[in-house]
Amino acid sequence: DVQLVESGGGSVQVGGTLRLSCAVSGYNVSSGSQAWFRQAPGKKREGIAVISIKGGLTYADSVKGRFIISRDISKNTLYLQMDNLKPEDTAVCYCAAHPFWIGLSGNYLYWGQGTQVTVS
Repeated sequence: DVQLVESGGGSVQVGGTLRLSCAVSGYNVSSGSQAWFRQAPGKKREGIAVISIKGGLTYADSVKGRFIISRDISKNTLYLQMDNLKPEDTAVCYCAAHPFWIGLSGNYLYWGQGTQVTVS
């Protein structure tokens, strides 16, 4: 079975920093698409960062220049470095994976359970 387990969420002040981790089992993070999504209260889920097989990075405009997606293949773990956090970043953040490239807007096959990020 494929499992994605997020950690690293929490409550921070405006301008603060968080680093989310997504430990993956049963699936190789060096393949397909791996991405971070978020869903704020009352809003649709949005893709915010994705990394491709070759390490190509794509970001939503709302986080560009503040968030960095990365992965450690040896640990089979995906990361999201979140800097200069704003109140509008408050959301449940999810990691997701798919066997082939589908970018930020695709229907991902595998999902984590989510981790809360609160900025105030």
